[in-house]
Amino acid sequence: MTGPVTDEPVGELELVHSFTGPMPTGVSVSHTGRIFVNFPKWGDEVPATVVELRDGREVPFPDERWNSPSGDDDADAFVSVQSVVVDPADRLWVLDTGSPMFRPTAPGGPKLVRVDLDTDTVAQVITFPADVALPSTYLNDVRFDLRRGEAGIAYITDSSDSGPNGIIVVDLASGASWRRLHDHPSTRAEPLETFRPVVEGRPFLQRPADGPPKPVAMGSDGIAISADGARLHYCPLASRRWYSVATDSLADRSVADDRVAASVVDEGDKGGGSDGLETDDAGRLYLTSYEQNAVLRRHPDGTYETVVHDPRLLWPDTMSVAADGHLYVTANQLHRQATYQGGRDLRRKPYALFRVRIDAGPVRLI
Repeated sequence: MTGPVTDEPVGELELVHSFTGPMPTGVSVSHTGRIFVNFPKWGDEVPATVVELRDGREVPFPDERWNSPSGDDDADAFVSVQSVVVDPADRLWVLDTGSPMFRPTAPGGPKLVRVDLDTDTVAQVITFPADVALPSTYLNDVRFDLRRGEAGIAYITDSSDSGPNGIIVVDLASGASWRRLHDHPSTRAEPLETFRPVVEGRPFLQRPADGPPKPVAMGSDGIAISADGARLHYCPLASRRWYSVATDSLADRSVADDRVAASVVDEGDKGGGSDGLETDDAGRLYLTSYEQNAVLRRHPDGTYETVVHDPRLLWPDTMSVAADGHLYVTANQLHRQATYQGGRDLRRKPYALFRVRIDAGPVRLI
């Protein structure tokens, strides 16, 4: 006699690394296969906020000094890193929130740091003025287009849950930066009336130890550039919708804000709330689905498919498309943190870095 039918996985998820210390968020894989991971300072003890995985060990990167800040405004060390991204030139960029425990930022803390991987040394530090990285700003994720300008353009999401959201644009040659889509509706979290997330079968809300539950308020989070560089895709954390905006309007400082907003396209309902977005050179867009323990993919013709669905993929956070034909993704149980569980930390170590092959497509879903 057979047992009851259960939810079946899709795709073959391979464990790359188990984390027994702090919870990770970002991951990025270099062109030569080096793997970098970061740990934001959200309450766990974080010995190093950026590491390289070497022979199964988490090694502070580029060294221990850069992982030893003197304060939240230290421009010469990593304060609390949310994202690490290898650019098309195989350089590692570190996005530092300057905001441990989501504290208000101070100039010098929020920054974008370039580490050249041929020497493993810091080659560029870009800090943000106070009118770009606001006291409420939480720098979340970053993408690069090196085809624009003298040295390229970076786009960063501000996912603040206590202030205006938006997109920050950075000229990598000059270090100049400016805000776009500042407090635009497409960058803001949706209210419970239009988005009521469910994770592991339970409503996903902020649940303080004392006081009533509140909706999750984090805005623009995931970000990805289309293969041709024409559109920047982004999504609020608290939404099932995603959007795109013309990069020509973002990158040209002479374009008025209303014209930038006019180039925004509502890309529709993507089937679930997403933390991370990613793209590949075939023009396919990847999106994590934290409500379904899954990663989905949208093809250029607009059709969607499931890349992987697995009960181990508890809160898929950040993805990295690698040259080895795999998509790497962190799973960090973010929704089990005490802030969402009435003051009780329900996370169970280890956290995980997985990968799944993407050079052979799974079955298309209707």
